[in-house]
Amino acid sequence: MKTILLTVTMLFIGTLSYGQNKNAKASIEVDGVCMMCKKRIEKASLKVKGVKSASWNVYTHELKLIFDENKTSIEQIASNVTDVGHDTKSFIASSEAYESLAPCCKYRDQRVVDDHK
Repeated sequence: MKTILLTVTMLFIGTLSYGQNKNAKASIEVDGVCMMCKKRIEKASLKVKGVKSASWNVYTHELKLIFDENKTSIEQIASNVTDVGHDTKSFIASSEAYESLAPCCKYRDQRVVDDHK
């Protein structure tokens, strides 16, 4: 009887742990223009607890993420990115954060954007 109970318990625990997929994949649009922006955006994303992977594309402005949904959310990641000066669809960077960017990273200035094409 003990053996059957132990076997059923182990099967139940194994099924529960197998069904929990903590890693979520998502992407958000983040404004930026250069490789310095890429480094800054990815670094800000990876500083958020639970983010396992962050890759920003300089041409499409898409930030692809893999993160633990139990530890963080897209909103928290986007907020952290805006804190370093980059706008997202959900959040706008503060003037102070944007002004702290290097001159080549001023993505709100059309001349800078044109220079990077």
